[in-house]
Amino acid sequence: MSQAVTRSVTTTSPGLLASLDPLLREWLPRQRWFAGKGRPVTGFSLVAVTELLPGDRKLGLYHLLVRAHQPLSPVHGTVPHPGDCYQLLIGVREALPPRLAPALIGHVHEGPLAGRTVYDALYDPRPAEVILEALRTRARIGGLRFERRDEIRPDLVPRVVTAEQSNSSVVYGDTFILKLLRRVLPGVNPDLELPLALAREGCSRVPPPTAWMTAELDGESYVLGVLQPFLQGASDGWELALRELAKDEDFSGEARALGRATAEVHTALARALPTVTLGHMQLESLVHGMTERLESAAQAVPALGPYVPGLRSAFEALADLAAEGRTWTAQRIHGDLHLGQCLRSPSGQWWLIDFEGEPAKPLAERRMAQPVVRDVAGMLRSFDYAAHSAGGPPAPEWAEACRAAYCTGYAEVSGSDPRTDPVLLRAYETDKAIYEVLYEARHRPDWLPVPMSAVHRLAAPDTT
Repeated sequence: MSQAVTRSVTTTSPGLLASLDPLLREWLPRQRWFAGKGRPVTGFSLVAVTELLPGDRKLGLYHLLVRAHQPLSPVHGTVPHPGDCYQLLIGVREALPPRLAPALIGHVHEGPLAGRTVYDALYDPRPAEVILEALRTRARIGGLRFERRDEIRPDLVPRVVTAEQSNSSVVYGDTFILKLLRRVLPGVNPDLELPLALAREGCSRVPPPTAWMTAELDGESYVLGVLQPFLQGASDGWELALRELAKDEDFSGEARALGRATAEVHTALARALPTVTLGHMQLESLVHGMTERLESAAQAVPALGPYVPGLRSAFEALADLAAEGRTWTAQRIHGDLHLGQCLRSPSGQWWLIDFEGEPAKPLAERRMAQPVVRDVAGMLRSFDYAAHSAGGPPAPEWAEACRAAYCTGYAEVSGSDPRTDPVLLRAYETDKAIYEVLYEARHRPDWLPVPMSAVHRLAAPDTT
């Protein structure tokens, strides 16, 4: 194995990308994790390519970092800029066996891989084993770096996770799960940074990183993947909530426990990393950003138009408090918290996962200190989504009970109930609902009534 992961491609790189270009233009936009949907791919440029298994064998494996070039969006700031960098693991075979049919990228007609078939290698156990072995042995392969904190057993059987997600995951023998980031950026990624910080604090609510994969290119570091313990038997919070709601079961006890878990994570992050005070100038900038997002969304989604004055008042109320001298504490937070980012063990323990933040936002913004209420607002919106998504009629009473229980559980650990700061909470929940409206209008129009029902509530003058 160690000799199979030592070669780095340089001479065939330009020809390799040129031969893959027409296949990637078709395949890449169809992937759930592709960030630039709705805009054509006009070309690719190579950031780095590393040969992990020699291509002259029966099975080849290439690790690619490529930039997908696209025209700018007409709505600035709501989708990624051109040149997003994607991580690809390209497997090479003469022909694909039937079990790998879902992974097909295409058949190469020219260049160094002419006559071969290329595919998404994560679906193939052998390439997935190569990645785990590199992590286990702390390999250095070209610009790729593999690190680990704990021991990794060899010979764990891999299987790809086929559920839709914004990245890709492989489970190794019910022991570990590797999250492979697809859209990668230079800099410190919170999906590794925050779980490492929480592990140092002994926080049991977040699976600690076992190993991770990075690239060192032109003096910059890219986080490519994180290996963590696999929480066997755990239930996805979103699926669990929908099941309980479909059975007309009370979920408020779980919501309260989840509130406690969230507060434990926030408390540990405040111990591990610096906190800051947000004064008038910082809040002015925060409110300006929220207002800009509202105006931009209203231009893109005409249904928002009648609600703009009421929604803007949520931000103006926050600005008024800041002008009066009110300050707030900000710290590192999860950044994209909702039921789908939570797992519940069979014994009832809740874990928080996926600290990447909102992938469409710049890395620097995702790493900024923010009020913890932002995470709380995301979870409150998630309860509302669940109440509209179980297949039956909407269940606003169920959502309200969960929202109240979550805040109660949060207060039991943190000592501060988010509901005692209604202006800040309303502003963040409004900002989140506006984001949801824009997302649903673009990607899932049938779901638009869900955030619009929240918009109707949040725009009312007596919301607080």
